[in-house]
Amino acid sequence: MPPSIPPALRGRRAKVIALAVPFGIAGTLIALPFTAQATPSADAVVAEVFGGGGNSGASLTNDFIELGNAGNAPFDLSGWSVQYLSGTPGPTTKWQVTEISGAIPAGGSYLVQEAKGAGGDTALPTPDAVGTISMSASSGTIALVHSTTPLTCLTATDCAADGTVKDLVGFGTAVVREGSPATGAGNTTSVARNAALTDTDNNAADFSGATPSPRNSTGTGGGTDPSPTPSPTDTTPGELRIHDVQGATRVSPQAGKSVHNVPGVVTAVRGTGSSRGFWIQDTTPDQDPATSEAVFVFTGSATPQVKPGDSVLVSGKVTEYYPGGAASGGQSVTEITAPTTTVLSSGNALPAPEVIDAKTLPNAYAPDAQGGNIEELALDPSKYTLDWFESREGMLLRVTDSRVVGASNAYGETWVTTKPTQNPTQRGGTLYGSYADQNSGRLLIGSLNGDKLGANVGDTLAGDTTGPLDYSNFGGYGLQATTLGTVNSGGIKPEVASKGKSNELSVATYNVENLDPTDPQSKFDRLAEGVVKNLASPDIVSLEEIQDNNGAKDDGTVASDKTMTQFTDAIKAAGGPDYEWRSVDPVNKADGGEPGGNIRIVFLFNPKRVSFVDRPGGDATTATEVVTTGKHDKDITLSASPGRINPTSDAWKSSRKPLVGEFNFRGDQFFVIGNHFNSKGGDQPLHSRFQPPTLGSQTQRLAQAKEVNTFVKSLLAKDKKAKIVVLGDLNDYPFSAPVSALTEGKVLTDLMDTLPTNERYSYVYDGNSQTLDHILVSPSIKNPEYDVVHVNAEFSDRASDHDPQVVRVK
Repeated sequence: MPPSIPPALRGRRAKVIALAVPFGIAGTLIALPFTAQATPSADAVVAEVFGGGGNSGASLTNDFIELGNAGNAPFDLSGWSVQYLSGTPGPTTKWQVTEISGAIPAGGSYLVQEAKGAGGDTALPTPDAVGTISMSASSGTIALVHSTTPLTCLTATDCAADGTVKDLVGFGTAVVREGSPATGAGNTTSVARNAALTDTDNNAADFSGATPSPRNSTGTGGGTDPSPTPSPTDTTPGELRIHDVQGATRVSPQAGKSVHNVPGVVTAVRGTGSSRGFWIQDTTPDQDPATSEAVFVFTGSATPQVKPGDSVLVSGKVTEYYPGGAASGGQSVTEITAPTTTVLSSGNALPAPEVIDAKTLPNAYAPDAQGGNIEELALDPSKYTLDWFESREGMLLRVTDSRVVGASNAYGETWVTTKPTQNPTQRGGTLYGSYADQNSGRLLIGSLNGDKLGANVGDTLAGDTTGPLDYSNFGGYGLQATTLGTVNSGGIKPEVASKGKSNELSVATYNVENLDPTDPQSKFDRLAEGVVKNLASPDIVSLEEIQDNNGAKDDGTVASDKTMTQFTDAIKAAGGPDYEWRSVDPVNKADGGEPGGNIRIVFLFNPKRVSFVDRPGGDATTATEVVTTGKHDKDITLSASPGRINPTSDAWKSSRKPLVGEFNFRGDQFFVIGNHFNSKGGDQPLHSRFQPPTLGSQTQRLAQAKEVNTFVKSLLAKDKKAKIVVLGDLNDYPFSAPVSALTEGKVLTDLMDTLPTNERYSYVYDGNSQTLDHILVSPSIKNPEYDVVHVNAEFSDRASDHDPQVVRVK
């Protein structure tokens, strides 16, 4: 998960632009240049990086690097340089150098201009240094170096050991970075620190996507509007109203232009974090249902000096901000940035919130543009839910007595449904059953006050919940509540599976969410309780997301024996079996997952109930094969057990390889194949501006499914009665192409399809109860008893984000 950030700010902690302070006549606010008074950083750091200069959609013509000084004295840059490295350097990749000189003022900035692109129409403020480096917009590394000699380090570890490196920022998918790379960079977004220049040596925590705001050592820039500052005595509303700013499509007709004295009443304030601002709404709306009457006024890290009920005039620049960066595929938010605000009066009544009930939102979720961009399409709020939300962007909304369909998370966010009869699950969720039905009644509820509900699926958010409608790359449109309802429990409890009979083999799958010894013992204990109590101590458990012995620490460690010893000890302490385990250690950094974690699949088995057939030869790069062992073709075994399926295939590049094991239960041979297919990372979200969204990650999962299907067929070709269990986190739905490819030829039955429709889920994401985890069996396994054991996904307090499942075979 991302670092702990207030929920409304996830994906964006932009640089401060202006600080509004009282000036002139009473009630008037004027934006003044703001100098960060940082305490966490000692002195010089990289403050902002932008590599999209002149790219498609960018207004700025040049790439830039901005340095910041958190100290109380100027920082001398004599003999220093800024250097750039590709995000994925090869053995011969070289650092590119721009020499710098002069000083960073105390509490100030220093601007380095880099290469100019072909587009854009806005020059940078006068730079303090000029280079010619053409930086990537989406991935790379910037270093502040006390030398002008090019660095030679090409790994994060080596660069951390180089004493000339003062600060280092990796963004996108950069290999060289501090901690994890910063996210949010793109053609129209930079990555920037907060106003305090906080430096925790974790780029992901210290930087986030932001509207580029270059500022030089004189204080020029920082997102200030080049147009003349209105007089504080100018209290005449300008020509444009908010609905003129918003327009009738997703992109403002005023984007990139300055607007003057736009009138509105402040309805809500976001006064914490570094993405601060306030919403204003027009009290005299037009008659066009497609134009929103509200807009967000972005003040960066400056605390807004307004309050709800203030009647204001706002001047500034209209910007389309893409949370998470334009490359993420999400929608944009129309904002007024670098604002100058005049308060005309206070204590005014707020506009009445629009109430969303079961009939308000259309059943159709989004227009079908055949995968194209819907931004330029005229909004049709009576037909599509995404259009309805866009036409109410920033406006006050209200929901009443809504059922929770996505449990509260660590950021205080909770999903509800406004359509209680839309695809309900048996326990109160909303089932995601096809690509054609995205469940248009789902709505994310956050809190501007920092309140956390602790709600579970099936609970009711009773009473009124009111606030402005916002948009984030985490979940899409959401109501940022100023008033929250109260939680009434729906009464769901963690499920407990039936214990298998003595003549039944029980096989389970459980994604334990990046388990390693750096996790607290309480996580091991809760997961152990889940295995022993809720899964009833299965004979075999296929575990996904077991990490190496030191977790995310990237030092070449690949063994997981300490992880597994700690887990099996916890299971035994919880009253469970004395499990043994088998796995194949991966090649370092070759199997994806959390960087440094070396994720893998592990088989647990109870040796008092089932025996594992060990056959040597299995390693990270050697494929196990089906071998005939007797006079008859059906006398088969594996060439290596445990082993991997074709691990050098491109299908498994940077992804977990399937683990295959041969087991014996009461004289019967079983082949178990544990899987953890490629994640959905990089797919465009359901709320994307491209509709239908592109599912780019599916291509690799399809190839992976075909590899496993081919292996299953090779077993059945030798023994058509072979008992095969294929299970794990397939990261895809029963109706998806990869799952269809996995079962091709009817060689496997997906047991999820045997459940009643409203019980087919193992994971809850963005308020959709969906299936990512599966157990599939070969035709010779008759009458299996199958159960998805709901212990995690529906609960705000949980041990993992996945629900385990188990099959019992006689």
